[in-house]
Amino acid sequence: MSTPPGTERAVAWPRVGVVGAGQLARMLAAAAVPLGVRLELLAEAEDASAAQVVPATRIGVPDKDALADLVERCDVVTFDHELVDPAVLDPLAAQGAPFAPSPAALRMAQDKAHQRAILEAAGAPVPAHRLADDVDAALAAAEHVGWPVVVKAPRGGYDGRGVATADDPEGLPDAWASIGGGPALIEQRVPLAAELAVLVARRRHHGETVVYPPTETVQQNGICTEVIAPARVPDEVAAHAGKVAALVAELVAADGICAVELFWTGEQVLINEVATRPHNSGHWTIEGATTSQFANHLRGVLGWPLGDPNVRAPASVTVNVLGPGDGSDPAAHRSDALTIGDAAVHLYGKTARAGRKVGHVTVCGPDAETARERAHRAAARLVGAREPRLARGGGDPATNDPQRPALDRSGGEQP
Repeated sequence: MSTPPGTERAVAWPRVGVVGAGQLARMLAAAAVPLGVRLELLAEAEDASAAQVVPATRIGVPDKDALADLVERCDVVTFDHELVDPAVLDPLAAQGAPFAPSPAALRMAQDKAHQRAILEAAGAPVPAHRLADDVDAALAAAEHVGWPVVVKAPRGGYDGRGVATADDPEGLPDAWASIGGGPALIEQRVPLAAELAVLVARRRHHGETVVYPPTETVQQNGICTEVIAPARVPDEVAAHAGKVAALVAELVAADGICAVELFWTGEQVLINEVATRPHNSGHWTIEGATTSQFANHLRGVLGWPLGDPNVRAPASVTVNVLGPGDGSDPAAHRSDALTIGDAAVHLYGKTARAGRKVGHVTVCGPDAETARERAHRAAARLVGAREPRLARGGGDPATNDPQRPALDRSGGEQP
């Protein structure tokens, strides 16, 4: 640990420690190379996505000893996911360990109830909600916020897990049971015109912030399948969403990338969830923005000047590649996908299972529909299909229910 957290590192070839080794860390490693940054990973499995491409990987759980060792070897330590106990980080942070984001920011990202309380106390726009410890309290909470409701487990959950809906009192017990019981957030189910996500990059100790254009996310069966950048919303809505996200990033004292998921109801922008790390909704930035979210995350946590977040093309579309139901490996169809010459294919090196995110495809184009068609075509070929099935117009208007929640677990990056 050579320098205090948040200060500009004078090290010529800085080392950034990463807790976790999923696809986010894998893409962070690619961004580190041109910046002359060396990554050191703490991975829980030798075959983890990023462990396959980062030689400096140690295998172990993120306990006090493993984290202390990582801190000792690195100039700053960041995170691939939120599944780290902040109580383990606190003593190290008190001794000056340079964690970015901080343990306090991780706490907010981990716990939806804690997150909602902080946002509401600050006057940030969130759906009406109450925390309930049992079914009776949940019924009272639902009457208060108004039916229908969304029932959310405060911790854990991704890609629709840990989220259920109830239209009326009769349906609430089943929804409650489906998420494993309480405590749970009981939240008003709001009508959606679109689901949005905004990335904010911060160099916190230098007061520098840049905001990426809002993106539109499309969910199917609770999983984010598509991201469209920039979002197809009125300019004034996009501008307001960017301002809300910047305020949230400042509120949580984010370091590097902060992702803010939003509901656009057609009348107002409401905050769904916050992630304090790179995010699934920002993979398009690798090809579609002047500076990718991964490069700006590294710049931010190292205290370096941030890069331009603006778009390189009128439209960029990312389509997530999910493991097909027959268990086949999309990597076997790589050559077919590469016949779509303007498609950037990313495979994560993960074992293919039905519905598991194993890669993504991004296409930049003159307009959203052109980019969508070509990105879906390449993604379809990765799973052995010749013709894609596109959701009409990028997804029908929907509600924040299990069929179309915003990216649960702050991005839905699967293990």
